[in-house]
Amino acid sequence: MIIDTLENLGKYADLNPLFAEAIDFIKNNDLCALEPGKHLIKGDDLFVNIQVAKGKIQEEAVLEYHRKMIDIQIPLTGAESYGYTPVEDLPECDFNEQKDIAKLPGVPSQSIVTCRQGMFAIFFPQDGHAPCISDQPELKKAIFKVKA
Repeated sequence: MIIDTLENLGKYADLNPLFAEAIDFIKNNDLCALEPGKHLIKGDDLFVNIQVAKGKIQEEAVLEYHRKMIDIQIPLTGAESYGYTPVEDLPECDFNEQKDIAKLPGVPSQSIVTCRQGMFAIFFPQDGHAPCISDQPELKKAIFKVKA
């Protein structure tokens, strides 16, 4: 997991061959102006989901992880907190291969981190994360899905 400010995002471009394209998209597009939904950048290998989600309290947030994709999550309308637990510390659960996701409701996170506007969080396949923790009733966010 990485948390940093958007002005430093370029420093992570070498971590994945598709990160540079995601960074270019962020620099050249107003993410706040994009309509909710899936926006393809490089087919199924790189796309962004613009999401309007309900803010949750920590106990409502559901831990999830992915095996094939990396998430770059960017809050657009305020602060968002994320629960974090390494996948190796999570209990066995069903994994949906088609949707590339496992969800673990009721499993508490080991720690909580917060991103304000102008920040991002990167979650790799080894990072269990519980998104959408916020005291706002609704938050808009960009979730870049990058093939791992």
